[in-house]
Amino acid sequence: MPLKLTPPDRKHPTYRVRGTYLGVSIDRSTGAREKQVAKQILAKWKRDIEGNSYARPEDQTFASAAISYMNAGGQRTFLEPIIRYFGARLLHTIKQADIDAAAVALYPAATPATRNRQVYTPVSAVLRHGGVTIGLRRPKGAAGTPRTCWLSPDEAFALLAAARALEPRFGALCMFLLYTGCRLSEALRVRPQDLELQRGFAYVGKTKNGKPRPVHLPPQVVAELANIAPEKIEQRLFHYSKGGHLYGLLSQASKAAGVTIPPRVKFHIWRHTFGAWMRRYGGLDTSGLVGTGAWKSRQAAAVYEHVDTSEEAKKADLLPTWRVK
Repeated sequence: MPLKLTPPDRKHPTYRVRGTYLGVSIDRSTGAREKQVAKQILAKWKRDIEGNSYARPEDQTFASAAISYMNAGGQRTFLEPIIRYFGARLLHTIKQADIDAAAVALYPAATPATRNRQVYTPVSAVLRHGGVTIGLRRPKGAAGTPRTCWLSPDEAFALLAAARALEPRFGALCMFLLYTGCRLSEALRVRPQDLELQRGFAYVGKTKNGKPRPVHLPPQVVAELANIAPEKIEQRLFHYSKGGHLYGLLSQASKAAGVTIPPRVKFHIWRHTFGAWMRRYGGLDTSGLVGTGAWKSRQAAAVYEHVDTSEEAKKADLLPTWRVK
């Protein structure tokens, strides 16, 4: 039945629209008591259907879906500017081209990796939460350029010694990062009550991936943490916040140790070193690195595959050897 206006009656005091247009069924009030106004609303709804933007009362907007997603425990980071951008846009009308345009508009000078992290990933999460699947394509170069520089043992130990000389607690933080693979933000959230030094155990309550994880503390880390004597009443174990003071300490330690840390890596050098050492000295393959809990996927851990030669490559030692006679 085509769309048509139904006049007000005792049960419905306003004009209603009933019928089907281009496969979309409608049975709802226009909210108008005057027929001419109701006709204009009907015409608008037909145009919206033709443009795939007709909104049913129960339809989600991006803003409503994002709020629902956050209330359900979803990651809030980066969502605020996206909500302002899409606002009342119906969730099911957001397509690939719209997300591409949003990424450019919100971050015009950003790299593909930044746009992927700060637009494509949160938008995808909200769409999935709202039951909308579009097979989103990430921008070319979304994975970024892997930065897998790490420290040799001599470099790491010199840097640890310099860090401890500046502040014992700062030295303990650096050692914690080196031997656990934690990100700086994760380590700074650790509380004294999250430690069980007698078990060599720490609990990181929230990671970048949104999931908590247990962390093993090698004996040297246990000894270092015991030396800073954390009190149960303290809110955080390391007392530092991300900022100029903390990064300044790393810069001072780096200079004193004679160790160069690339500017874009900074504290992540410890995490890279943990991955490289676990691969080279711990004998872990990519699956093993994922098993530590420090990396969520094989793809993320695979960047450390090249830090050591494979067992297959070492078979070259068995090849016939040429000797000068």
